[in-house]
Amino acid sequence: MDVKKSRRDFIKKSALIGAGISIAPGLAFANKKQEKKEKLKLGLIGVGLRGTNHLNNVLLRDDVTVTAICDIDEGRIAISLKAIEDKGFPKPKVFGKNDYDYKNLLDLKDVDAVIISTPWLWHARMAKNAMLAGKYTGIEVSAANTMEECWDLVNTHEKTGTHLMILENVNYRRDILAILNMVRQDVFGELVHFRCGYQHDLRFVKLNDGKTAYGKGVEFGKKGISESKWRTQHSVVRNADVYPTHGVGPIATMCDINRGNRFLSLTSNATKSIGLHNYIVKHGGKDHPNAKVKFKQGDVITSTIETALGETIIVTHDCNLPRPYSLGFRVQGSNGLWEVDGSRIYIEGQSEPHRWDSAEEWLKKYDHPLWQKYGEHATGAGHGGMDFFVINAFVESAKQNIAPPLDVYDAAAWSAITPLSELSIENNGEPQNFPDFTRGLWIKRKPYNWMKDTY
Repeated sequence: MDVKKSRRDFIKKSALIGAGISIAPGLAFANKKQEKKEKLKLGLIGVGLRGTNHLNNVLLRDDVTVTAICDIDEGRIAISLKAIEDKGFPKPKVFGKNDYDYKNLLDLKDVDAVIISTPWLWHARMAKNAMLAGKYTGIEVSAANTMEECWDLVNTHEKTGTHLMILENVNYRRDILAILNMVRQDVFGELVHFRCGYQHDLRFVKLNDGKTAYGKGVEFGKKGISESKWRTQHSVVRNADVYPTHGVGPIATMCDINRGNRFLSLTSNATKSIGLHNYIVKHGGKDHPNAKVKFKQGDVITSTIETALGETIIVTHDCNLPRPYSLGFRVQGSNGLWEVDGSRIYIEGQSEPHRWDSAEEWLKKYDHPLWQKYGEHATGAGHGGMDFFVINAFVESAKQNIAPPLDVYDAAAWSAITPLSELSIENNGEPQNFPDFTRGLWIKRKPYNWMKDTY
């Protein structure tokens, strides 16, 4: 299939445009909706592996022009420029002379919106600067590292009226949207309990070509490759769930966090830390300098969140031990439950008593209309196609300057798990209260209508 032609037809014909995927009930702090731009002028800040994935997806669209890119790695700039040239687009302005050259990109008049795909420590500060510059802002996950940064994002949005969307692609995964469809149709009954997390063996690293290098995770920092240049350092200095949003984002949508419900409190506990040390000794030897590093982050971090409506959510971070990948989803209500591991569902009165159903037929029956209608257009977009939908939501929201489906309040609430888990662990699992980033307006905000507004 001609993927670019398919997506071009999608852009021209689908009802996603206009009153589509990007409509969401916002708070009262947004600029007025404007006449829809025919073409969005986009700047990319950070064009590493994730940034170039976004670049490749927007290059397949006729309604986006990449006018500027920024990265301090000259090799990544070269890869991005070649991709743009190969698609026949004009060369964008290039920034990356130093860590703060991105601010010069933000000064450009021919940039309407930016996507930030840099190391975590830069996310919130870059997003704050982007909103202050009036640029519709897309931010990769997690959005913030500290509580101060969470509030910075909210306060800057409310001060400027500039929107921010957290680019949590798992919210658009096909099975997740099917389960959300079941939740909205009350198949599980009244919701009671959830499980989720990020369970992903990250002791290895990804190379520039996207291939996995299983023994290379021994080195990090200045000698590291790709994410190991910066990500591993978080495990050295922080004992926290540093990457919660892939799991908690979809669950927060299902239980209407910030839209009639909210996170109230969190408790967290961490195991001992042995995984990264053992990996370094196995692949680098016991005399390797990094074998002497003391890693602060526990190998498995478990957090329990309580919501205003009485649900509990167990969130697990497990990235430093050998294991297969899983986000560990479980959605449980008064009528039954779904578990992603084993792909199984049980619905009282429809399943054989005390026996699991295979989830396959249920997911097919409740396949979300968004995927039914537009799934073919997501071919090759990355992460099973969900990257297409999250970028489309961002582009369509930015073209109209309207509130995105995953907004700044979501970014703050989900990212707050990191500093709160850190505090709880430091205090022997003591409960930590979530701030109300909506300042009380969660009570009257209406849930985003994924079943109507997205197709």
